[in-house]
Amino acid sequence: MTTEQLVETTDHSALQQKAKDHLWMHFTRQSVIEEGHPVPVITRGEGHKIWDSTGKEYFDGLSGLFVVNVGHGRRRLAEAAAKQAEQLAYFPLWSYAHPSAIELADRLAGYAPGDLNRVFFSTGGGEAVETAFKLAKHYWKLMGRPTKHKVISRAVAYHGTPQGALAITGIPAMKEMFEPITPGGFRVPNTNYYRAHEMGFEGTEEAFGLWAANRIEEMILFEGPETVAAIFLEPVQNSGGCFPPPPGYFKRVREICDQYDVLLVSDEVITAFGRIGNFFACDTYGFVPDMITCAKGMSSGYSPIGATIISDRIYEPFKHGQTTFYHGYTFGGHPVSAAVALENLNIFEEEKLNERVRENSPIFRSTLEKLLDLPIVGDVRGDGYFFGIELVKDKATKETFSDLESEHLLRGYLSRALFDAGLYCRADDRGDPVVQLAPPLTTGPEEFDEIERILRSVLTGALEHL
Repeated sequence: MTTEQLVETTDHSALQQKAKDHLWMHFTRQSVIEEGHPVPVITRGEGHKIWDSTGKEYFDGLSGLFVVNVGHGRRRLAEAAAKQAEQLAYFPLWSYAHPSAIELADRLAGYAPGDLNRVFFSTGGGEAVETAFKLAKHYWKLMGRPTKHKVISRAVAYHGTPQGALAITGIPAMKEMFEPITPGGFRVPNTNYYRAHEMGFEGTEEAFGLWAANRIEEMILFEGPETVAAIFLEPVQNSGGCFPPPPGYFKRVREICDQYDVLLVSDEVITAFGRIGNFFACDTYGFVPDMITCAKGMSSGYSPIGATIISDRIYEPFKHGQTTFYHGYTFGGHPVSAAVALENLNIFEEEKLNERVRENSPIFRSTLEKLLDLPIVGDVRGDGYFFGIELVKDKATKETFSDLESEHLLRGYLSRALFDAGLYCRADDRGDPVVQLAPPLTTGPEEFDEIERILRSVLTGALEHL
């Protein structure tokens, strides 16, 4: 063993012990580390590749967490952060401003559709959703309609973990241990056409879209239009495994919101900044919301930042007199994060990453659809560079796995097998068992083939494991 290898092994062992002694990981069963299983420690990234503390290389098939859209190792983003930190490392947006936040707000308003011209910064997606929830309730009170406080979202949808955002999240298992949470959240069906028959629907995908949208109208009427403030929808729903909107879905949703005076919030924490092929996915699907929540890809994760982009209509009552939106975050619109985001967006424009996604998405889809010849693969769905592969027990009947079988498949085999095979992605069962993929936007057909080869090998092994 060389001296370099000995040092690397020693550092790895020390990190493992420190992690076991002190680190509480997010959304993680701590029993795994307590039982002595090693924690994957990622130490370096370059392009679409990452390396762990043992030196092993992996394909980052999830862009970290739907975040590193321009890829790892961009020196110019590190330099932008250093330059800004040297000039002005921090100052709040509480009654003051600084150039990088001003410039970024202007840039985002320029990208956003319609009259979405006001930008309220936060440090991440959950905070952006929390901002939109509070702002919707405040807006209706200022408009003299204080009973409009309820919010609607879709089944199995994930909108964040703060108490307000958690009320909008549609995953019961994520909420039950924190009850009682903020009241006023109501659920409607999502757009999982593959499982439409389980919702009592039979028909075309377009008809399903109208059916799903009309369930929103049904919920508004059931609760009473004078009690519903807003509906929160992801253009492509993440949780459950990448549910794209059927044709006509958002057109009908917009009509319903206009008819009953309900604000439409496009939650684009994942889908903004190129993931679906435009700066904002609502442009992809042809609708103009009243607010957009975004984060992740805004800075490609090189520094944390989020934002809620707000229409002139909602901003109007806040322009007058002593009205104040009593809400904010210490690090919202942080100078370093805003400077990094601006440089990140420069990369998008210079390298035409949105155009790249639109050009390559059909190739990505067709490459993943090759896996449909495997008995365990029931559905491939998604859009842009954001796809889910649903795994089934019986392909002919679409029978899914039991909770115990799903646990055995996903956590007992797939998560580790994929990682061991050199592919970092998500194997999840928030809904039915799925494998999710969201590689950096700099990847292309060659990388898609690499993903397909690894998945084919591991999923074939899963059949034998089962």
